Amino acid sequence: MREIVFDTETTGLDPKTGDRMVEIGCIEMVNLVPTGNTYHTYYNPERDMPAGAEAVHGLSASFLSDKPLFRDIFHELLDFLGDAPLIAHNAGFDFGFLNAELVLIEQEPICMSRMVDTVQIAKKRHPGAKLSLDALCTRYGIDRSHRVKHGALLDAELLAQVYVELKGGRQIGLELAADIVAPESPAEAVAVHKAPEGPRREPRPHAPTPEELARHRRFMSGIESPLWG
Repeated sequence: MREIVFDTETTGLDPKTGDRMVEIGCIEMVNLVPTGNTYHTYYNPERDMPAGAEAVHGLSASFLSDKPLFRDIFHELLDFLGDAPLIAHNAGFDFGFLNAELVLIEQEPICMSRMVDTVQIAKKRHPGAKLSLDALCTRYGIDRSHRVKHGALLDAELLAQVYVELKGGRQIGLELAADIVAPESPAEAVAVHKAPEGPRREPRPHAPTPEELARHRRFMSGIESPLWG
């Protein structure tokens, strides 16, 4: 099954008040395994960058001034997303900004039925616990030491690992030493399990020797009133 884990960075909290999406990062997964295919870009929001937002993600108006407009390259993003389910943390936020950008350029918004919210999954698995991405990384032992500021692709990579754990961890697919093989397209990939590499060893004998059987009989005969009669 092909899924896309994604994250966005924005100029603020509400697209209805003029805030815009300035970065998106997407990770492709097939059968809960990252394929290595990603999509990442920055966008010129055609507006200023509030100091509070810049403090979170570090993206200044000056840095974004020469980046492409969403309307000019939106088709690249839609091609990458395809018709896969879209996974995000607090997904209503990210869907809200993504669809707001599409509506601004008179494109069909993405159907909300494709939305998978990892916050909602985490609430069911860990009721009453902290559900931030940082908190879940700590819970599952996922290294986030390189996360100094928020970044869409970095956060999507961390969320992809969290998502696997929320779905049950690697054991759900028994994917010890598993590879992804894609005959025609990533959507058709399947897990193939390989035998461990290394020199082949002959099986050890497991039948008892006559001497071992004799010692066992002597040991058993010395037990007084055995339960087995």
